[in-house]
Amino acid sequence: MSKLNSYKTTTALFLSLTLGSASLLPVTTALVSPAPVMAQTTTQFNDLSPNHWASEFIGALVQRGVIAGFPDGTFRPEAPVTRAQFAAMVQSALPKDTIRGSINFNDVASNYWATGAINNAYRMGFLSGYPGNVFAPEQNIPREQVLVSLANGLNYTPRNSAATVVSFFNDSNAISGFAQSPIAAATENRIVVNYPNTRQLNPTRNATRAEVAAFIYQALSSQGQVANLSSPYIVNQLPAGMTNRITAGTQIPVTYEAEKILLTQNETVPLTLAVREDIVNSGGQVIIPRNSVVTGELRPSGNGTQFFAQTLQLANGRMFDGNAVTYNIDASSQIITETESVSRGTDVGNLVKNAALGTAAAAAISGVTGDRTITTGELLIGTGAGVLATLIPQFLGRNRVDLLVIRPETNLNITFNSDFVMN
Repeated sequence: MSKLNSYKTTTALFLSLTLGSASLLPVTTALVSPAPVMAQTTTQFNDLSPNHWASEFIGALVQRGVIAGFPDGTFRPEAPVTRAQFAAMVQSALPKDTIRGSINFNDVASNYWATGAINNAYRMGFLSGYPGNVFAPEQNIPREQVLVSLANGLNYTPRNSAATVVSFFNDSNAISGFAQSPIAAATENRIVVNYPNTRQLNPTRNATRAEVAAFIYQALSSQGQVANLSSPYIVNQLPAGMTNRITAGTQIPVTYEAEKILLTQNETVPLTLAVREDIVNSGGQVIIPRNSVVTGELRPSGNGTQFFAQTLQLANGRMFDGNAVTYNIDASSQIITETESVSRGTDVGNLVKNAALGTAAAAAISGVTGDRTITTGELLIGTGAGVLATLIPQFLGRNRVDLLVIRPETNLNITFNSDFVMN
């Protein structure tokens, strides 16, 4: 068997076993041996280091059954991907309702291994042919075609000027005319992954298996089907000409792991909050994604307490030199003055249910009510459980203590006190 035929046989085996029975690919006796590598993690590929830039993307798609290795234990991350292979991958990874009928391409025989996959990808809107009813199944697919396919198939259109968005890339002048708008949409939806330079798109270069895996994973992420990965190569920067400013007065809805927080009036405690909704700029561009993390502290303020934000870490994995980027922010909540009285007859179990307690508040509850079990089951924030016993005596003998009640979902939203500019 020639090397070319051997490679085609191996490729057909890989794809037939990757796609499963739904793909209707032919599996002949010649393709059954040797057995494929059914890798569950990238560590099982002998040519893919865990430190490879695309390792997480590839590993996640392997676990989802979208992509697999070759019988010799390799993944071949730098190998090119043909249009037929990409059709097989995309119709497996992103199944959706069809938007058009079937078509018989002149160069795709009815018994070709990927006929079913090509037909599915075409009917779902991910791929089309060339003039003359040609599909070119064995042609290596360029990077820009992969991005156009994903943006079109997912019905993404750019929210901003396509020319402005793609101007982020140093080689934007190399993007084909038909690809400008879809690539802009793919960029806005964080589908574009460029290694090693995020500003270098290389639109006409043939896509590698590692790159296609990254693009497909990000397409799944844009649909909320997989978790966000913290890769420094995901294009997340704002294009030139777009403002990266959130103006003073903009409110950030936040959430917290407990339904309420109980503090004494003079207590200062550190607190970490999650952003509940995407925060956009004046042009509708997402600057602070949902699930970003805000750290700060609750401090005594007037007759109550107030949250002062200190840092922001974005949920989209923005990295620098291998570390998550943290921004200093100037934002705070309203002053919260709601109180709840605690006395000896208080039902402590009901009081602290789904609550986080400042250490001093926990000591106050324990000292006034005599309940010494409070240290074991509640979420303590502040100076920690180690000093709780030393604080209890100051509350012994009291008949009542008033605690501040913070309800994160309703009165802990924070507001920028000054413009936030993301560099």
